[in-house]
Amino acid sequence: DVISVHGCGGLGMSCIMIAKARGCRRIIAIDVSDDALRKAKDELGATDTINARDEDVLARVLEITGGRGADVAVDAAGFKQTCEGAIHSARRGGTVVQVGLPIGDVKPIVPMGMVAGRELQIIGSHGADARDMPSILELVRTGKLDPKKLIEREVTLEEGAAALMDMDKGSPLGMLLITKFAEEPKSLL
Repeated sequence: DVISVHGCGGLGMSCIMIAKARGCRRIIAIDVSDDALRKAKDELGATDTINARDEDVLARVLEITGGRGADVAVDAAGFKQTCEGAIHSARRGGTVVQVGLPIGDVKPIVPMGMVAGRELQIIGSHGADARDMPSILELVRTGKLDPKKLIEREVTLEEGAAALMDMDKGSPLGMLLITKFAEEPKSLL
């Protein structure tokens, strides 16, 4: 299988790692950050990278896949460009998975004529289903999946809240893990 992952923040990097752990033969990481693309390829299992700021995403996906497109195209960011890029890069009869939550006021254009004509399947996902957890945990147990690679740094609760509010401005190279909590709760009043 060939998967294209549009958006390489923490969620996209998770998708890349799971695709690799499940034996996907070609994993295309797409982002606007060279640092995120480098991490995706050097550390997480992407076989190919595309910088969407500098390259024509659809042309490069078609080049990498021999003109076919991706079997599965994932929008892991929720931006207009990542959603549209995922739809356009899926092969005929392919699957588009919308994992990233829509961000901002600019809405994506979903070409339903193309979706029908190319017989695309669009799936929305808002996290892992509880039924999938045993197989994911088995990948962790056997060492095929190392979630520690996703953690960029540990932060305080306050830093985590601030980072969440800034997600539409950019994302860290991986995930921030809240491990430090205030000893005394601060009053909100």
